[in-house]
Amino acid sequence: MLISIALIFLVGLFLGAVFERFRLPKFIGMILAGVVLGPYALNLIDNSILSNSADIRQIALVIILTRAGLSLNINDLKKLGRPAVLMCFVPACFEIAGIAILAPIFTKVTLVQALIMGCVIAAVSPAVIIPRMIKLSSQGYGVQKSIPQLILAGASVDDVFVIVLFTSFTSLELSGEFSVLSLVKVPVSIILGIGLGIVVGYLLNIFFKKTALRNTIKVIILLSFSFVMLEIEEILKNIVPVSALIGIMVVGLFIYQKNNNLSKQLSEKYNKMWVVGEIMLFVLVGTLLDIRYLVHGGIGLVVIILGALVFRVLGVFICLLKTNLSMKERAFCMGAYTPKATVQAAIGAVPLSMGITGGDIILTISILSIIITAPMGAIFIDKTYKKLLQKGIDKG
Repeated sequence: MLISIALIFLVGLFLGAVFERFRLPKFIGMILAGVVLGPYALNLIDNSILSNSADIRQIALVIILTRAGLSLNINDLKKLGRPAVLMCFVPACFEIAGIAILAPIFTKVTLVQALIMGCVIAAVSPAVIIPRMIKLSSQGYGVQKSIPQLILAGASVDDVFVIVLFTSFTSLELSGEFSVLSLVKVPVSIILGIGLGIVVGYLLNIFFKKTALRNTIKVIILLSFSFVMLEIEEILKNIVPVSALIGIMVVGLFIYQKNNNLSKQLSEKYNKMWVVGEIMLFVLVGTLLDIRYLVHGGIGLVVIILGALVFRVLGVFICLLKTNLSMKERAFCMGAYTPKATVQAAIGAVPLSMGITGGDIILTISILSIIITAPMGAIFIDKTYKKLLQKGIDKG
């Protein structure tokens, strides 16, 4: 097993660095490392690691959501107003609707399975967007109209919104029942998840204020409570629906609102954890890719992904109506809001592990969406921001 872990890190880092050298997202190289090392190629990863890959992806998802909560400023959404709020859910809804239309045509999935597929694919990638928007802000591009902040704020909530929908649709598929009650469970799970997050966040915030603990210990405690929340969701699932995932983000968000300095310190620790988590997540996702499914899906899967992007950019365009952005700036926002990676890697294999019919297709298209959209979105941002955005000083 130790040799397998060493191979995951060394090969993942090496191929990641190769792709970065060509100014492509490094996680594409990490996925390739997983494909090469995985059971469908060289088969060099120990089965004990592969059998626990779902738990590792769950931990990665917890880190992703906590980082989002610890860095999300609600005041930014208020300051940016209607477009920022709409960007949190409208483009994702448009893309999910597009996949719900296209997927049953090009694959054999049902409507609910297509909606699950849509939720897997729809989330934008913080790994691609965040560093690039920070770079734009530091160089002054688009800051006069808060374009980098608009995209950052929208992307942070977009991921959580999609994940909540994903858990709702997977529950619906597993229950096999479509009723008014099943629809009511969605807002109930969200409200209870938010309530659970507020309670845990409140208690942890008081505890952290009254104790002199190292930030590393605080991170361990925060992680532990996140795992407990996931277990609470599992225990209560047949009694009352609770979205632990949204609760986990709310904990981070609560700490950010009540103790900004602490949230920054904890966020730095989580960022360091993500260096390891990112390699494990994307390499292990690569090990799941069976090239046979990719060949079998063929051009149909590519059509679904590209067709869904058309729906997404249309959603972004609608969000930006009646704003003071020029057509060039709107075009930039539409292109910059397309790359996928992190969430797809974290939840792409979940339907397959749950035994959902079509789970193999969902996994394949989730990985394919990363391979297609992440480089495309990254290159678009890098090559066009100087041409499409104005350079100036942030007046806000």
